[in-house]
Amino acid sequence: MSHVLAAVAWPYANGPRHIGHVSGFGVPSDVFSRYMRMAGHDVLMVSGTDEHGTPIQVQADNEGVTPRELADRYNRVIVEDLAGLGLSYDLFTRTTTRNHYAVVQDVFEGLHRNGYIVAKTTLGAISPSTGRTLPDRYIEGTCPICGYDGARGDQCDNCGNQLDPVDLVNPRSKINGETPQFVETEHFFLDLPALAEALGRWLDTREGWRPNVLRFSKNLLDDLQPRAITRDLEWGVPIPLEGWRDRADKRIYVWFDAVIGYLSASIEWARRSGDPDAWRRWWAADAEGKDARGYYFMGKDNIVFHSVIWPALLLGYSGEGDRDGDPGDLGRLNLPTEVVSSEYLTMEGRKFSSSRRVVIYVRDFLARYDADALRYFIAAAGPESNDTDFTWAEFLRRNNDELVAGWGNLVNRSISMAAKNFGAIPPVDPAGLTDADRALLDTVRAAFATVGDLISKHRQKAAIAEAMRAVAEANKYLSDQTPWKLKGEDEKPRMGTILHVALQAVSDLNTLLTPFLPHSAQKVHEQLGGTGVHAPMPQIVEVEDLDGGPAYPVLTGDYSVGARWESVPVEVGRPLAPPKPVFRKLDPSIVDEELERLGA
Repeated sequence: MSHVLAAVAWPYANGPRHIGHVSGFGVPSDVFSRYMRMAGHDVLMVSGTDEHGTPIQVQADNEGVTPRELADRYNRVIVEDLAGLGLSYDLFTRTTTRNHYAVVQDVFEGLHRNGYIVAKTTLGAISPSTGRTLPDRYIEGTCPICGYDGARGDQCDNCGNQLDPVDLVNPRSKINGETPQFVETEHFFLDLPALAEALGRWLDTREGWRPNVLRFSKNLLDDLQPRAITRDLEWGVPIPLEGWRDRADKRIYVWFDAVIGYLSASIEWARRSGDPDAWRRWWAADAEGKDARGYYFMGKDNIVFHSVIWPALLLGYSGEGDRDGDPGDLGRLNLPTEVVSSEYLTMEGRKFSSSRRVVIYVRDFLARYDADALRYFIAAAGPESNDTDFTWAEFLRRNNDELVAGWGNLVNRSISMAAKNFGAIPPVDPAGLTDADRALLDTVRAAFATVGDLISKHRQKAAIAEAMRAVAEANKYLSDQTPWKLKGEDEKPRMGTILHVALQAVSDLNTLLTPFLPHSAQKVHEQLGGTGVHAPMPQIVEVEDLDGGPAYPVLTGDYSVGARWESVPVEVGRPLAPPKPVFRKLDPSIVDEELERLGA
């Protein structure tokens, strides 16, 4: 057993999340975490809503509310949506807690003491019409390096290089299109060049990463520039230095505080668990955390923050860059084991866009369809290693042809025949098993190793394909054995054997599919006569801020219960009732209905 940190990208709390968001950070991290728990590892899955930065301030002003009121509203929406999907967070919190502020300030102070944060006078962009700071991501223009028109003020998505807004050709505000004004201002910068060599040595030790992630990360090292980590803002974490602490116009910038959320959420979880030092088992770069592994899940637009920026912060805090230094108050900290980046999900051939109505929000999806139907689509056809298009026709096909007609049909007919003819799980005929019986059981049992290995390597498409291949084998077995034809009294023992084998296969396949389809896995478990929790679910809990701030909802749960990653013999004689369908067959009319909603 090892300690496994599942660090999941923080959704921004300026609106509800759409299915493209959860296909990148949400479902893949949950499949991985559920499997690792079932396999016996001690998992800590953490995240929360990212709630600072100018976009929140701008939107709050437009709506006539405070930034905190806006963040409160969307924090709750996002928490409810992620709970509806069954994402098994140990703690899903937020970046406006006093605990988070304290951890961010501690990391800032540690980096500053070690010399990796330096003050510089620079040119900052402001809006001529409002006088407010324009964040880097709210400025776009032509990249001075590759000529791409549409580069952001912080980086060019075309060539991947870090940028500064003042370097853009023809810069313009994404808020109102005006040309920003650049004025002198003093800020603190993370000295990334002083950490580049240590970053390079660390990246050279990475194994098993998706090649595009590692290649992209290494390519950035040659041209790392100091990066501003404070901004002229009113909304954010205060700067914890003398002369800066009480300034209302300067704050730590959102990109710096958000990545530290993985650490602060782990510390908050530990404090709430009753063992305030428990987080060290996943984070301490010493004997206590020697068996710990950390996996970071996000979309590809977030790679640089997790493969370069966050490791740089950890290295500098631990005193491991060019300037050396001493570890901060939290001690030396573990770096990521792997950065698991997904590509983009598009919708009906177009990029997701709330303003253009090319979107379906998670809560709207869950109001009309089952959570496991979406989870299945993301696992089987999501943007794991290349951009993928979500179409309603393909969603319908996979739901009806694979979930309903494949897995759902196997469950239904196996349990139906056993309930009708035996009223319970039948025994195996004393005459024993045939070669066909053994072949199916062997196929399904072998899938535990195959599917588990693929999930552990973040190849979830291949993993669920292997599980569904075994489902197809079980359906073929039933069709070949035709137990419904065995009607004579002397044939009943053979019928019982076939159905026993089929039910054993269903039970094992249900375990194999549990990380992907936890809601339906619980139903199948109960239809097989099982009791108790098979697939534990997250709970929304209203909590008080640990340090006196406002109350808020969190996602958490007890995941120590539930199925293990192994074949468990079905219990002969366990009563069975006629089953209800596990999945809903969807009418083809939904395709036109949904396209009409999109305005397509």
